[in-house]
Amino acid sequence: MNLSNLKPAKGSVKDSKRIGRGTGSGKGGTSTRGHKGAGSRSGTSTKVGFEGGQMPLQRRVPKVGFKNPNRVEYVSVNLDALQQLAEKHAVNVINFDTFREHGLASKNDLIKILGRGELKAKLDVTAHAFSATAQKAIEAAGGSIVKL
Repeated sequence: MNLSNLKPAKGSVKDSKRIGRGTGSGKGGTSTRGHKGAGSRSGTSTKVGFEGGQMPLQRRVPKVGFKNPNRVEYVSVNLDALQQLAEKHAVNVINFDTFREHGLASKNDLIKILGRGELKAKLDVTAHAFSATAQKAIEAAGGSIVKL
């Protein structure tokens, strides 16, 4: 048995009921469309989400909040991740390319360094933003920061 000779079980697939093929078919006459009204005519369609005149779900549900279109989203990288980079890969200059190489950011990301963890290595870090605690920790370890 292989993919080319697979078949459904016998009797499991039925032909669909053909509508509009005369009164003898059981689905002739109005062909399941009812009498008159927009739905009986050809070329009719309803809006997405239309519920037969009932207030649609999208309009019934209360709207909450506000999404700021000008929000700047950063990818956060903590000090413990920088320390790991320094130990594993013997890196002392960390810039955007370093973050990309090691899978911490993608090409269009903005990077913010945050202060979780401990930093012992002397690092020169280049990123888009720094938290106050991260900035102090990097400078206390003898490193420097550069904002992009």
